[in-house]
Amino acid sequence: MTKVAAGITVSLDGYITGPDDGPGRGLGEGGERLHYWVFGGPWSYDEEPRGEPTGADKELLDEAMGQVGAVIAGRNTYEAAGAWGGQNPFGVPFFIVTHRPDEPAAGFTFVGGLDEALAKAREAAGGKAVHVMGGADLIRQALASGQVEELTITIAPVVLGGGKRLFEGFDESLELEHLALRQSPFATHITYRVLR
Repeated sequence: MTKVAAGITVSLDGYITGPDDGPGRGLGEGGERLHYWVFGGPWSYDEEPRGEPTGADKELLDEAMGQVGAVIAGRNTYEAAGAWGGQNPFGVPFFIVTHRPDEPAAGFTFVGGLDEALAKAREAAGGKAVHVMGGADLIRQALASGQVEELTITIAPVVLGGGKRLFEGFDESLELEHLALRQSPFATHITYRVLR
């Protein structure tokens, strides 16, 4: 059976974005700091990231991408990322969960709900893992459905003070088993097995 994994970056105070996130400011005010680890250092909305991950950050990304056969994201993530410039950045089937499907876009498949996305992603993954990348609401839904087997929380060393919280309104109980810990100057990556 194809493994379903979820992963997302949060601030020390539990936010996945700063305030006022959206197109052009995908991670909100100050939210760029959440993803310094992805780009090997500081970047801003005014100046596109130019760097690459190194060390533990690169190891995590390389390992994850080597295992992934399909990706699922929510509509808000898709829009906040500017639809990745109209090009799928992962090179594997990419499913966008939305109640407002667009015209077919190269590299993206729009689906009406999480269950449909998971079914299609499992089929498309060819035995590899399905990665649920967010946003927070989508990850909460996936965890609540009991279909996520691994959860990676990346903690960036920043306090945002506002924005969207990962577990806002989540009233489920989760039991997690620690699997791995990686650390870099830009982030601490913790991977858990989600116990049933």
